[in-house]
Amino acid sequence: MTTRAIGNPELRNRVEKLRSLPASPAVLQPLPELLRKPPDEIEIAQVARLVSFEKTVAAQLLRVANSPLYARAVPADSIPAAISTLGIQRIEDILLSNCFSTLLPAAKWVIEPGVFWRHSFGCALVCREFAERIGYPDAEKAYLAGLLHDLGIIVNSLAYADEFRAVLATAVPNGRPLAEQEETMLGFTHSDSGAILAKTWKLPGDIVEVVQRHHDVEHAPRGNPLVAITHLCDLLCRLRDLGYGYQEWRAIDLAADPVWVALADHFPKLATMDLARFTLDLDAYVLRITALVDTIFSPADRLAKA
Repeated sequence: MTTRAIGNPELRNRVEKLRSLPASPAVLQPLPELLRKPPDEIEIAQVARLVSFEKTVAAQLLRVANSPLYARAVPADSIPAAISTLGIQRIEDILLSNCFSTLLPAAKWVIEPGVFWRHSFGCALVCREFAERIGYPDAEKAYLAGLLHDLGIIVNSLAYADEFRAVLATAVPNGRPLAEQEETMLGFTHSDSGAILAKTWKLPGDIVEVVQRHHDVEHAPRGNPLVAITHLCDLLCRLRDLGYGYQEWRAIDLAADPVWVALADHFPKLATMDLARFTLDLDAYVLRITALVDTIFSPADRLAKA
């Protein structure tokens, strides 16, 4: 929680009331853990059984697997066939986007859901690639950190829709970072509210730290490089058209960021990383993520969830 919120009982109470948010979706705990196993240890039948518990997720898997994005010669007519077509990583993407979307009614979204998921999926991809290049040992955990880091945006949209809408309406024309505008107008940020939900849902401790500290790395517990990795990749995405749907008016020298410098002390490969080349590679990610999100959030799907 921010220093301001901790020191102000009224603001602290506003954040604490978020503890009454909905319970974790039934498949949120077992499925991501299952999908993080080595590919040769994953049983498709077990994944199919878990997915089948969430009927909206099962239907979405079939719809995406049979979309032009995958161009199957023979339509997927079962969950195992859809899983084989999409691959394990896409199963997790679709699972999380659908689970969270069912918690947040269409009218409550403050940031357009397609924009939110382009940023989240984009940050996940960049986190995984970044982790692999610097030698972080668990690239898939980095992917999950990138995917969940902005969980609090969903929370703020659900619990404080009108106030959060005013935050965004002020941030956009001023090109101000969202977290800074939240701090000014709400007294807390999506990192604070997201951490409360992440703890309530009993997400892994290092993921909770990412959610809570990716905008406040200097106060993150030591020994969790995921916070720094997610912070840097989040910044990179927001600078490369994978942000919150508007341009932030600030110049950033990523390689001079204190977080980059500190991370390089633990991962020497970072010191020799070609940042310019890595940044250019993001253009390909933008195309892939846009295609995926447009498929998941097709006009028909949005109407069905309205």
